[in-house]
Amino acid sequence: MIHKFRESFQFLKRKHHNIKGNLKVVAHRGASGHAPENTMAAFNKAVELEADYIELDLQMTKDGKLVVIHDPTVDRTTNGTGEVKEFTYEELRKLDAGSWYHKKFSGQKVPSLEEVLLTFKGKIGLLIEVKNPGLYDDLHVKLAEELNIFRKEKFENEEVIVQSFDFEWLEKFHTKIAHVPLGLLVKYRVQGVSNVQLKDWSSLVQFINPNKALVTNKLVKKIHSYNMRTMPYTVRDKKTIKPLLDAKVDGIITDYPDFFMNNKG
Repeated sequence: MIHKFRESFQFLKRKHHNIKGNLKVVAHRGASGHAPENTMAAFNKAVELEADYIELDLQMTKDGKLVVIHDPTVDRTTNGTGEVKEFTYEELRKLDAGSWYHKKFSGQKVPSLEEVLLTFKGKIGLLIEVKNPGLYDDLHVKLAEELNIFRKEKFENEEVIVQSFDFEWLEKFHTKIAHVPLGLLVKYRVQGVSNVQLKDWSSLVQFINPNKALVTNKLVKKIHSYNMRTMPYTVRDKKTIKPLLDAKVDGIITDYPDFFMNNKG
């Protein structure tokens, strides 16, 4: 009990140390501008750069293990080929997930969600993106089970948020574990986002996380009017920071969390 309290206190202390104003800095796939995406090296770099959250992506192995990798195949970010769902977890762990980025990261592995949860609990928030939920029939059940093991009571201070582009999948996930905050990712659309859509989405999610090209002062005000918050994606250059801050977004998803250390507030 004392250990659990200490972990929660450390998490709160870190959040208050990092947050100036209300802006959350979210390290996209970890600090992926500095280390290979979705690896422990990228996640540790995010902690070093004092990001508020790590954003990570989920797939599932042949034997039902939740693993942290962006694509449904291993081809782009490892030295292997094939679909993640055709690998057992043991087979997946034999792949090199770092050399493609730089030889100094040789030997980095595809992490399991369990490894990430246990390693970073109390150190940094986690924004878990569910990729390709249609590929895995029971992914919502598996994720709910794993998060329930990780934290049986209500998640404190939004230390874990689950997001997806798939609203219907989020609805299914919510029926399995109702106390996890949810975010809906929104792709760029010429017509923008309507009040009807926002009202509908607000019945379930706490965050609307759009492509940064969608962000305007008007949209952010609308999102806030429905008691939701917004953390747009993905900032990869400094010139896009100021317009997002001026629009009063609640957080920013970026490959370079160090861009924001002097721009919060």
